[in-house]
Formats: sequence, structure tokens, C-alpha cells
Amino acid sequence: MEYLTERITIDENLCNGKPTIRGKRITVQTILEFLSVGESEEEILRQYPSLEVEDIKACLEFEKF
Repeated sequence: MEYLTERITIDENLCNGKPTIRGKRITVQTILEFLSVGESEEEILRQYPSLEVEDIKACLEFEKF
């Protein structure tokens, strides 16, 4: 497993090697797609209770790379 940040990881055996949040089966792409259609952080956290606000912020930072 490769750690891109404290919260973003890449594991060839998880989600086809796409960047995920803390090794969970939640991809950075999924969170960014929710945000791009106007979902609020609160709604995303409700849908994915294992996530933290910092995970969403890490996705937004990752997007800048």
C-alpha cells in the first residue's frame, strides 16, 4: 500500500488501484463526484459514516495534484 498523504492511499488490490480514503473501499473519485454535483460535506458524512471531515478535505487537496 502506498500512502500519498496521511489519508489517501493506493493499494493495487483495492478498488483496482484507484486512490482511496485510508484504505477503505471509498475512492477519492467518488467523493469528488459527490461534491461536484453539489452534495454537502454533511450529506457525504451521513452517507459514509466511517469518513471524517478531514478525509473530504484530503480529497480536495489531492485533486489539486
